[in-house]
Amino acid sequence: MRYEISGGNLPVLKVQLDSGENIQCEAGAMSWMDNEIEMQTSAGGLGKMFGRMLTKENAFMNTYLANRPGEIAFSSKFPGSIRAVEVTPGNGLIVQKGSFLASCGNINNEVYIQKHLSRGLFGGEGFLMRRFTGSGLVFLEIDGSAHEYDVPAGDCKIVDTGYVAAMSESCRMEVQTVKGIGNVLFGGEGLFNTVVYGPGHLILQSMPIASTAMKLYEYMPHPSGN
Repeated sequence: MRYEISGGNLPVLKVQLDSGENIQCEAGAMSWMDNEIEMQTSAGGLGKMFGRMLTKENAFMNTYLANRPGEIAFSSKFPGSIRAVEVTPGNGLIVQKGSFLASCGNINNEVYIQKHLSRGLFGGEGFLMRRFTGSGLVFLEIDGSAHEYDVPAGDCKIVDTGYVAAMSESCRMEVQTVKGIGNVLFGGEGLFNTVVYGPGHLILQSMPIASTAMKLYEYMPHPSGN
C-alpha cells in the first residue's frame, strides 16, 4: 500500500492498493475510487456499532478490497489537515470523536471513556473519544493545521479546550481551572484548560470546528426577539 496526501487546506488522501490489500473507513467517507476496488459494509458487531453511534460517527464501517491494483481517495469534511499515525502493539492512539478518516492493517477501533467527571464536562473533548490499538496506520482529519509534540515523562502541555486532536495512549489528560479571578473574567480563555501529561505524542489542531462555528455564528443575522 502507498498513499499520498495532497490538496493543501482542502486535503485528499489518495491510497494505492495492490491486489488483496484493503482499507477501512466510516460508511460514506469514500470520495472516489477505481473500478478494481470492491466495497464491503459491516457493523463489526453490536457493541462496536453502538460505540460509534455514541461518538456521533457512522454506525457502519466500509472495507474496500482491491481485486487488482487501484486507487481510492478520501476527502476531509472540513478545511484542515490529514495526518497518518502509525499504531503498534502497546502504543495505541486516543482520538477526539469525528477525527477518524480511514485505517489499514490490523487496527482495532473502540470507544474510549473519560473516567473522571471533570474531564468529560469541562475538558472540551467530551466523555467519549476513540481508541485505536493493534498494528497499522490510522489516518486522521485535523481541524485547521496540525501541530505535533513529543511530551516527555514528567512534563505536560496546557491546551485550550477543544484543541487536542489525538494523543498517545500513554498520555494522561486532566482538566485544570484557570487561576486568578482576573484571569478568568478578563483573560478571554474561559474557566478551564486541558492538561496533557507525557510521555507520549500529542497532535493539536489550530481551528476546532466547534470554535469556528461559534465565531461564524456571531456574524450571522439573527431574528429579533419581537
